[in-house]
Amino acid sequence: MLDAMVSGWEKQQRGGRRLQRETVDARTSVVRRFIEFTNEYPWHWSAAHMDEWTAQLVMEQKLAESTMRNYQGAIRMFSDFITSPYYQWPEECEARFGTHPVQICHEWNTVAHLVDYEGGPGRRPMTREECQALFDYADEQVDRAVRLKRKGALTAYRDATVLKVIYAWGLRCNEASKLDRTDWYRNPKAPELGKYGQLNVRWGKRSKGSPPKRRMVATVMPWAVEAVEDYLANARPRFGLADHPAMWVTERGGRLRPREIEERFAAYRDALGMDTDLVPHCLRHSHVTHLIEDGADAKFVQDQVGHRFASTTAIYTGVSGDFMNTTLRQHLDRGLAPADGGTA
Repeated sequence: MLDAMVSGWEKQQRGGRRLQRETVDARTSVVRRFIEFTNEYPWHWSAAHMDEWTAQLVMEQKLAESTMRNYQGAIRMFSDFITSPYYQWPEECEARFGTHPVQICHEWNTVAHLVDYEGGPGRRPMTREECQALFDYADEQVDRAVRLKRKGALTAYRDATVLKVIYAWGLRCNEASKLDRTDWYRNPKAPELGKYGQLNVRWGKRSKGSPPKRRMVATVMPWAVEAVEDYLANARPRFGLADHPAMWVTERGGRLRPREIEERFAAYRDALGMDTDLVPHCLRHSHVTHLIEDGADAKFVQDQVGHRFASTTAIYTGVSGDFMNTTLRQHLDRGLAPADGGTA
């Protein structure tokens, strides 16, 4: 009966809701861990079991609140499935065991989702100076490997370009990893950028079981076009994988993975003595912040990074003190100006 419940829930998620296998497998794993913890069948679960499990996760495993909510969400959804009147589980359990499953996750014993962004507070936009230092250091590693005739010059060249592309086009690591060479397009409004006027992001973040969201990102930092052109002309061909579609390939012939991007970023970050909370995603935050500081329209920035809601883009924005002071001064000057346009 238990295996049939779990199997039916998996089919409901993958077949009816069209969720990805990784998502379904992760949720199923949480349910099986909860079963092991309680040592009870789902038709014997109670809210007390959830309280005990939550206490164990908090005190012993010290999980983050977002992780806790994901775990509890998996149990909540499984409980919804086995208590739903649209499926036969309540009647089957009543007939076989004289009892039936109940929902054990309630608002008083689960973590509430109160804010849009739950990343660590230390994950902030990088300053322009930090971005420049990172890119300069990445370029130095290429020059150093070439000068010392060491292996790794090609991969260092590739990774330096990846980091610049993530920042210049506001990408997530997964989006950058899955770029192909054919994803660059001309922009009739910016002919001077050639075939790099816009970037077709085909592997945007999924939402509620939907396929990856596509978006077209306009090129707004011409200096980055030079980096991409140089990489494709002088570095990419030397990997010897002319038939591979990927923009970023490895020396073993595979596609560069997000984890490898994160590891390279962390190595450079640590070498520069930057905050250890900084991750590649902070470059995406920086893209948003610096465009806003440069006067870009908020709706344009929202479309650039593929946010559904403007509030999400606002969370990504962390403008500098200088920008805030300049904006404040502009507003004060307008507010204090005489209504008739004369002198005060």
